[in-house]
Amino acid sequence: MNPKLIYPRKGNNATESVYLQSVVKDPNIIVGDFTIYNDFEKDPRDFECNNVLYHYPLCNKERLVIGKYCSIACGAKFLFTGGNHSLKSLSTYPFPVFPDEWELDEWNVARAWDNHGDIIIGNDVWIGYQAIIMQGVTIGDGAIIGTRAVVTKDVAPYSIVGGIPAKEIRKRFDDLTLKKLQDRRWWEWPAEKVKKNIEKILNGDIDNLAE
Repeated sequence: MNPKLIYPRKGNNATESVYLQSVVKDPNIIVGDFTIYNDFEKDPRDFECNNVLYHYPLCNKERLVIGKYCSIACGAKFLFTGGNHSLKSLSTYPFPVFPDEWELDEWNVARAWDNHGDIIIGNDVWIGYQAIIMQGVTIGDGAIIGTRAVVTKDVAPYSIVGGIPAKEIRKRFDDLTLKKLQDRRWWEWPAEKVKKNIEKILNGDIDNLAE
């Protein structure tokens, strides 16, 4: 159990999955322990440039924050403010992006779009194949994002969402189990304690999950 590894698997297709924490270099992309990204189309080590799009933190002051034990499927995308266009303008054309052409102040390029802020992904979140997460969205712990969903609004903890735009399909567990999971917060345990409780986690044994 070493979250600092690059490739957590062995054998066939071992290089398709990486621990994101070990390959992301941008300080404005923060990834928790054991979060994995799988890519069978491109090199998963290039997550930062292939999957985090229009991310210009120097002018937009925005971050991508991903919690621990998340699973991110091939082709999932995180779209930031730089891919937006301002709705306050009378035109959708991004004039400030071309300051020399239009004799505008170069420092104010961010006027071209509306800034909706950070993308925050909780712990133990599963993001499905080619899902898109839009700027300003917060996804709660334990949520599941369906294949090719487009997430434009916050997602509640332990809910399953899908579609375009993504809508809640159902909760993963009953209210009592949800409360126990949120009280236990097992992802904050030391890795050795998680290891000792893996069978209980896999079997859905919330009542005997160590506190």
